[in-house]
Amino acid sequence: MHRINSPFQVFLFSALILLLGGCNGKLPSWKNGKLLVVVSESDQGAEAEFEREMTTLFAKDLHSEIEFIPSSPDRVDRTLRKHQAHLAAASLRSQVNVASLYFGPSYRTVKEQLICNQETGTPKKIDDLLNLRLGVLSGSAQEFALKELLPKYPGLKWQSRSNADAQALITEVSEGALDCTVANENSYASARNHYTNINASLTIGAPSKLAWAFSMDADPQFIAAVKSFFSRIKRDGTLNRLIDRYYGHNGRLHRLDAAAFISNAGTVLPEYRNLFEEAATLTGLDWRLLAALAYQESQWNPLATSFTNVRGMMMLTEDTADRMQVTDRLDPRESVLAGARYLALLRDQLPAKIKDPDRTWMALAAYNQGVGHLEDARVLTARMGMNPNSWADIKKWMPMLNQPGYYETLKYGYARGGEAVILVENIRNYHDMLKRLEPDHASASASFSYKLVEPLKRLLR
Repeated sequence: MHRINSPFQVFLFSALILLLGGCNGKLPSWKNGKLLVVVSESDQGAEAEFEREMTTLFAKDLHSEIEFIPSSPDRVDRTLRKHQAHLAAASLRSQVNVASLYFGPSYRTVKEQLICNQETGTPKKIDDLLNLRLGVLSGSAQEFALKELLPKYPGLKWQSRSNADAQALITEVSEGALDCTVANENSYASARNHYTNINASLTIGAPSKLAWAFSMDADPQFIAAVKSFFSRIKRDGTLNRLIDRYYGHNGRLHRLDAAAFISNAGTVLPEYRNLFEEAATLTGLDWRLLAALAYQESQWNPLATSFTNVRGMMMLTEDTADRMQVTDRLDPRESVLAGARYLALLRDQLPAKIKDPDRTWMALAAYNQGVGHLEDARVLTARMGMNPNSWADIKKWMPMLNQPGYYETLKYGYARGGEAVILVENIRNYHDMLKRLEPDHASASASFSYKLVEPLKRLLR
């Protein structure tokens, strides 16, 4: 037997033992300890944020800390099998027949759609794909959906990509590097606002039932805790509110609206961007949110005027302009700073129990219809047994403020509540698009208090 004598050999041997032990070591306690969760290593969009928030809620239920382990989809199986994580939350297709994986309750069902460059044509059936350059993410739900088609279509081929995400593949399709890719309907709804030369004409296989994954020998008590968690968030509406928060605004914009926005973001926005950044510094709101609001209001036209005499970049009423001490509503700087201050004030006036991002969406609705009508919508939402602190619930009932059977029973009466809902959902889309167009400019913290900049506010009055 070779003897280990030198200090260097001892160090190497110790390091090897630690490495091997780490590969198959015992997981930390999942209750009152640390929850290790595998997430997508490349996707930073809505799907990744949705999964992270949902697993964070689960960790809170367990009174545990949470640690995210970035991974590509094709490494999830190995990571769980080697007990390097408690679960994987990476938008996985639960129908996958992998002997080493166990799937929890399904929390979403989404269609897997073929997305092609319009110059490629419009494939109507699977046979139309046999000669196309098709690429998908390795180990993804989309690749498994394609694999399920192979027995019937053995000639079907595709490029299996690692170290990418759905949006990167869609970009390749738009730029012509690929003819088509496969992505779920939410990825497509977001991408179609950015790329006007793509379309989705074919559903690939059965819809994906998304679920968390576990090793086959996972602790039965842990699996029971997961099932209990999903049962609760489905029952109390938490799951629906999360889905609406991340996906509820998708598909609201017409394709031509999105194309016009992208064009204006490159030609008109640069002239006024410094004003939105100045307003963001003043209020703590994301400059891209303020720019999205201004685009919805005026398409960044400082001279915009409505038939009701609402005027300027932020379309201020005379009363709001007087309240914000604006001398010229058609002056773009005065309008942007006043509109931002007004939105921040509305946001501050809302009850503390309303948390972001719902707080911001409700402030935008109040910007359009007033705080009183927003409060009426909250009262009506509560009457209907739903959550008055959730935008997902309020937007179902706010349109009813134009119906006599509802508004006659409320304090502030008739309102065009449906208009406010459309405004908020459009702004959410524009904001998401700007975050993609301007990814290097971090948004201001949503928890930044307007009250912290009171001295700065007084300077503008």
